[in-house]
Amino acid sequence: MMYFGRPPVGRFAPTPSGRMHLGNVFAALLAWLSVRSRGGYMVLRMEDLDTQRTSEEYAQLLREDLIWLGLDWDDETPPQSQRTEVYQQYFDRLKDMDLLYPCYCTRSQLHSVNAPHLSDGTYVYPGTCRGLTQEQRSAFDRAPSWRVRVPDKLWKFRDMVQGGYAENLVRDCGDFVVRRADGVFVYQLAVTVDDGESEVTEVVRGMDLLSSAPRQMYLQELFGFRHPQYAHVPMLLAPDGRRLSKRDRDLDLGQLRSKLSPEQLIGILAHASGLTPDAAPVSAKELAQEFSWDRVRTENICLEAKDLAIL
Repeated sequence: MMYFGRPPVGRFAPTPSGRMHLGNVFAALLAWLSVRSRGGYMVLRMEDLDTQRTSEEYAQLLREDLIWLGLDWDDETPPQSQRTEVYQQYFDRLKDMDLLYPCYCTRSQLHSVNAPHLSDGTYVYPGTCRGLTQEQRSAFDRAPSWRVRVPDKLWKFRDMVQGGYAENLVRDCGDFVVRRADGVFVYQLAVTVDDGESEVTEVVRGMDLLSSAPRQMYLQELFGFRHPQYAHVPMLLAPDGRRLSKRDRDLDLGQLRSKLSPEQLIGILAHASGLTPDAAPVSAKELAQEFSWDRVRTENICLEAKDLAIL
């Protein structure tokens, strides 16, 4: 399948804050398979906005782990930590459109019982600071974050894994932050700019980021970028239902590489995703020859004790 008459452009966008764990590898593998199965182009980008938690040492380990797995890429773009001036330009464009305003709400205020919440516990910003006068703003003695005004509009798309998805930003999100009070640009702005400037045509990532797609679609339209196709893949969970995380060192590549070959690891993930009938060893290149999104499971995948025993 071609996208806008040309081969697809995909991307790896890891955060270099530790070794990749099995869930990270799972998403990276599916992103690579989707692009390579159609002769597409792969971009690597280090998402290191949080410079306190990330490092070039971890970035290099990520590169080495991807190479070990057989997941190559065609270009590596500058890391996000080196693109502050670029993000500032897009921030200024939003300001010129009169779409930004300063927000002085604290974290505790945002999570208070008075703020509307969705069923998953995340808050919907009620617009507390949207109408503040200049005099009211001057009364605060702290730096503000900056929010973008959202329209009362339904954003919908068809996800390659999860199917149809729709969200009204006013009802389901509210005006959202694009720059933090400390001056750091947030994920929603940075990833939209990075994907847009790299002409990424498909975004493959974990299902936990599904609700962020409409926010990015809104920014894409404001900046004149085309909407990519999205594929939000199932999350890999521990037997107790807990999400795998770098913090807990759950099945990271440092441990896995000492136990398994790349083919063995990919075979286990291919079977877990529904791509193959068993967990027989297979290379990423071999798997790409028969890849289809139609085979990929849609629900989160809970690893069983026997899976962990193999690993």
